[in-house]
Amino acid sequence: MSRSLIERILTARVYDVALETPLMEAAALSRRLNNRVLLKREDLQPVFSFKLRGAYNKIFHLADEEKARGVIAASAGNHAQGVALAGKQLGIKAVIVMPRTTPEIKVESVRALGGKAILKGDSFEEAYAHAQELAERDGMTFIHPYDDLDVIAGQGTVGMELQRQHPDDIEAVFIPVGGGGLIAGVAAYLKHLRPEIRIIGVEPDDAPSLHHAMEKGRRVVLDQVGIFADGAAVKQVGKQTFKITRQYVDEVLLVSTDEICAAIKDGFDDTRTMLEPAGALSIAGLKKYVQREGGEGRNLIAIASGANINFDRLRHVAERAEIGERREVLFAATIPERPGSFRRFCRAIGKRGITEFNYRYADHRDAQIFVGVKVANGGEARDALIQGLRDKGYDVEDLTDNEVAKLHLRYMVGGHAPEVENERLFRFEFPERPGALLNFLTHMGQDWNITLFHYRNHGAAYGRVLVGMQVPRSDDRRLREFLLQLGYPYWEESENPVYRRFLG
Repeated sequence: MSRSLIERILTARVYDVALETPLMEAAALSRRLNNRVLLKREDLQPVFSFKLRGAYNKIFHLADEEKARGVIAASAGNHAQGVALAGKQLGIKAVIVMPRTTPEIKVESVRALGGKAILKGDSFEEAYAHAQELAERDGMTFIHPYDDLDVIAGQGTVGMELQRQHPDDIEAVFIPVGGGGLIAGVAAYLKHLRPEIRIIGVEPDDAPSLHHAMEKGRRVVLDQVGIFADGAAVKQVGKQTFKITRQYVDEVLLVSTDEICAAIKDGFDDTRTMLEPAGALSIAGLKKYVQREGGEGRNLIAIASGANINFDRLRHVAERAEIGERREVLFAATIPERPGSFRRFCRAIGKRGITEFNYRYADHRDAQIFVGVKVANGGEARDALIQGLRDKGYDVEDLTDNEVAKLHLRYMVGGHAPEVENERLFRFEFPERPGALLNFLTHMGQDWNITLFHYRNHGAAYGRVLVGMQVPRSDDRRLREFLLQLGYPYWEESENPVYRRFLG
């Protein structure tokens, strides 16, 4: 089969619609990892993904009578756009069945490319079943997203380009895995010519279909898969693709959501392009490999497979990227509920950048605060910070890897505080630099108790901070003097209906 597949790759028809994408060095990532990191930029394709290669090659090689009857596919993303573009280019009717949950931007993209989008079911499985029914009823040819030799061959042209673009030594190529079409085609081609290159697949740790199949020596069906990297959220690797990958793939690495987010940021830093989660899998895997293997000066290639990310995902990516890079520590701490203790705690943290502070008065005994702090890359700095605070007598619990804390708690700290008297609420803009919070607390002194504090670093020049303080009306003059001396822009929000309804 391998020779047959190599011939299919060499004769694949993809460049009517696809580009030969550049292989570019990721300069910043290379410096950080002390290795030469190269990115194969499949995100630069006309549909922002490699998927059009396989779809077009399959449809092009159909018999004339098959083309006349039209083609159909089931997809919620990149394969859909590839099939639609191929149909438009070849003048063939293309129908795409998509789950009703598909984002509108992807549905409109299919229609803009000339495809007919049918929304059916709430999952890919339901859309897939409906597409199969329509294919049988109307005589259309079903275009599988990965488990087809012509589709695999089309994706394999990525490997053909890599060999031509980088004939020098390559230690490893990192390839994202969903159903396995891309890694099967690239692995078969590269291993045929250069068996010394390590082929490493990368999957989300909540969708490890190929990883588990390689371990067990047979395909497995996962009970469920995570959908953050939706382009790789496949419950079972393809039959054809597994037959190929088990022969040519050296290993499969699993990466977390946080590591994927960090890899998206790495891709942006080097390319100013925002990769989709599945498109950044290879970068996350490459980084994990370097961390495990060590070494310097090697050529490592990551296939950046796509950039079809929904805009509303960016908020989540930004929140999790620093954690994924181990550059942010999240923790809970207990401090005494009395004036001055907040300032002493900030001094204990030192001159590290604070990314988040959440606190709400509960009672007169102890205060529970939720804190985010920037640290140098790696777990040692995280451990040193936590242990240093414990050595100073603080009760600290590391929450960096706690999903409830990362997904929910950081947005829920708060509530009413009926015991608080004379509370005033202010909104500030702090200059985004280390020491800004400590400067605020130093100017404030110990006369007024802080009863609420919320701050989150958003990467802007100014941090937005919400502060509640117990300030009797008799101290109004001193309060005005304090605010003037502080010099930070501020707004009093004590009459804000949000404060009255949820916090006051």
